[in-house]
Amino acid sequence: MGVLSNLEPRKVFCFFEEITQIPHGSGNVGQISDYLAEFAAKRGLYCVQDELKNIIIVKEAVPGYEDEPVVILQGHMDMVAVKKPDCDIDMRKEGLRIAVKGDEIYAEGTSLGGDDGIAVAYALALLDSDAIKHPRLEVIVTVDEEVGMDGARGIDLSVLTGNRMVNLDSEEEGIFLTSCAGGARVKCRLPVAAAEQDGEAMEVVIGGLLGGHSGGEIHKERGNSNCLFGRLLNRLAEKLPVCLLGAEGGLADNAISRETKAVLVVQEQDRALFLDTVKEVEAEFRSELASRDPDVRITVGEGKRGNYRCASAEDTKKAAAFLIALPNGVQAMSADMHGLVETSLNLGILKYEDGVLSADFSVRSSVESAKRALIDRLCAVTGLAGGSCMVSGDYPGWKYRKDSPLRDKMTALYEKMYGKAPKVEAIHAGLECGILGSKIKDLDCVSMGPDMKAIHTTEETLSISSTGRVWEFLVRLLEEKEK
Repeated sequence: MGVLSNLEPRKVFCFFEEITQIPHGSGNVGQISDYLAEFAAKRGLYCVQDELKNIIIVKEAVPGYEDEPVVILQGHMDMVAVKKPDCDIDMRKEGLRIAVKGDEIYAEGTSLGGDDGIAVAYALALLDSDAIKHPRLEVIVTVDEEVGMDGARGIDLSVLTGNRMVNLDSEEEGIFLTSCAGGARVKCRLPVAAAEQDGEAMEVVIGGLLGGHSGGEIHKERGNSNCLFGRLLNRLAEKLPVCLLGAEGGLADNAISRETKAVLVVQEQDRALFLDTVKEVEAEFRSELASRDPDVRITVGEGKRGNYRCASAEDTKKAAAFLIALPNGVQAMSADMHGLVETSLNLGILKYEDGVLSADFSVRSSVESAKRALIDRLCAVTGLAGGSCMVSGDYPGWKYRKDSPLRDKMTALYEKMYGKAPKVEAIHAGLECGILGSKIKDLDCVSMGPDMKAIHTTEETLSISSTGRVWEFLVRLLEEKEK
């Protein structure tokens, strides 16, 4: 018996639990894609599995619904696979250890993958049912959404006949999303020459941070461990000849980095100054982030003397200056919609090894020209420092549609079911709707989903009761006729 087998809606949670037991982090989607293809084959449903491992499954309308508008259901099969430092799960090979506490489902030591496993579970439960009345259903499940929307970019949708799409990649019940920001990934590379250096190798860890989704939570101005490390390194380099041996921080460019580890080579006579400076900077971080990230901390491990191939003190200072010159966080708020972030970027992954310092960013903006200007700024700063940039995964925003029969139907149904109007909003996070809209003529789309918290982190949770209500709404939406 599964952990979730007693929860309702039973089929939704059973499929969700099955999904959690299949490794499906971004870039590791072969097993989950094959699982979906096998699901369709067992039920005699039309299925396309392309070279990228995207999946399209079609279920024809039930009798009496043949003339109703086709409904496209869409989500993605990959998850941001992150785990706590002491977690022994190999997320590329093993399933998750899911558990229930009160109204929430979570995974022990790892992210849960509710984003976007619950969308896939909803779709499978609908496709599996013989009792639910519905028009023709066209289900799109893309790969690698979390690392640049590569699946949406490469998928061929010519087999589809519908143009009304419910995207199930949102995390707040009662909010219908109707537009989103566009974005891109920017990889900055700075050569930092290595040389032999005697000294004491000291491991420094900046951690204890909350992290979060760089689209949904960038406005909360939480600490980014990669940016904090840049500040720490710069302060140290100003006071003593410190040499960078290695650094690694963050797990995904679109997740606010929670922990950064680095190894710095220090001369024995500078050890006391090094430790004092670290304490001084830690106190500053704690003061600055007292309300936003109260558990921020810097720890220093025991040093080990030796001869190391590391960056020189001069080049380390150059690397530190580069890091603090790079922009990060909210750059502009929308002038048209109060409280909406217009333009931002997130230094999600930082690494130094083999003489190269790399900084990977997720850039977002609802204004295409502002997105391009921010990318140009990153490339300019990197170029002035002597490095180079590579831009990938550039995707368009999803524009608000003034005339939307789907939005009107969903809003009216929500008011009928719950006695209140849903919120209709735009978000700063990226969704695949913009890319898919370029492939589906006259796409009419709304994004929705159940309550989830702390997605892309090890504190991610999925609300059981909200999952049930969203399921009831989806079923009613499909069953309600227009003709």
